[in-house]
Amino acid sequence: MRLRTVLATATAGLAAATCLTAAGPASAVSNTRTSNACSSSVSIDRFSDALDKTTYDGTFVGNFSALALDKDGSLAALEDRSSLFSLDAKTLQPKSVVPLADENGAALDSEGLAIDRDGTRLITSETEPSIRRYSADGKILDRLPVPASLLVAPAGRAVSNQTFEGLTLLPGGHTLLASMEYPIAGDTSGAVRFQTWTRTKGDHFKPAAQYAYKTDAAFLGVPEVQALPDGRLLVLERGFTSGVGNTVRLYLADPRHATDTSKIDTLTGQPGVRLIKKTLLADIADCPSLGATAKQPQPNPLLDNIEGMVITGREKGRYKVLLVSDDNQNAVQTTRFYYLRVRTTPVF
Repeated sequence: MRLRTVLATATAGLAAATCLTAAGPASAVSNTRTSNACSSSVSIDRFSDALDKTTYDGTFVGNFSALALDKDGSLAALEDRSSLFSLDAKTLQPKSVVPLADENGAALDSEGLAIDRDGTRLITSETEPSIRRYSADGKILDRLPVPASLLVAPAGRAVSNQTFEGLTLLPGGHTLLASMEYPIAGDTSGAVRFQTWTRTKGDHFKPAAQYAYKTDAAFLGVPEVQALPDGRLLVLERGFTSGVGNTVRLYLADPRHATDTSKIDTLTGQPGVRLIKKTLLADIADCPSLGATAKQPQPNPLLDNIEGMVITGREKGRYKVLLVSDDNQNAVQTTRFYYLRVRTTPVF
């Protein structure tokens, strides 16, 4: 979902971007000691603004909504305006960009990304919503069925621009999980549905179990979810308050004992429905600012509209997690990458 903060400045942001190249600012990387704790479970190593308001091969670099590791070790970065970038995993510099479209050639509101075992790309669009499989060069290969209730009204009960945001393959690659950003009509405030699909012959997917996840406040949505090797999830919750700024929190969640809600018409907090268990790992506002600057009010100048997340490895018992913000091509927002180390030892 594009959280637009100051719409009046968007045109100015576009104009500024056309004057820059992919090289970006001369120095927009902050390096710090690994002791920079955001909480007892999360620390931040550094951040990078190197791609902010840049262009590559005639395409604006920004609007990032999702990240994934590609088969060749590069970083796939999805824009919510129908472009998929390949970035150098070390320098973040763009290597290529592929345009995306639906079956009629129309642009997507592309939000979620998972790279399958054969290297094809599974990509969500918030418009319907939908999940399509694309080849590396952007050709549509498949389209997954979506449960009727999750379709945008009037076809279903979802709200436009508040649908599939996060996408991840669970361990083993047999199950795909997509997170809705906000509740569907009829569900209680903050109750977000996580839909799964199971793999069938020919690498197709069919709808399977569905689970309910409760955000900490009604204004918080779920922009991203990533699976851990043990089946638990890293979940981002994010919101924006005018004049205050962004709220971004990272949670550890466990769907393995949650109730299958696929046959439950409305979620009203009724007894007998086990939600996905979760525990707060860190509020990103509690991280050290590392010298970052913000172009609009923020609880911490490090914060921006964080929307994408990928696990890039593990070292010394902690996962290396990369976040990215969606600048909405707006002059007062920043495309920023955040390098975190996350310990996931809490027991539910």
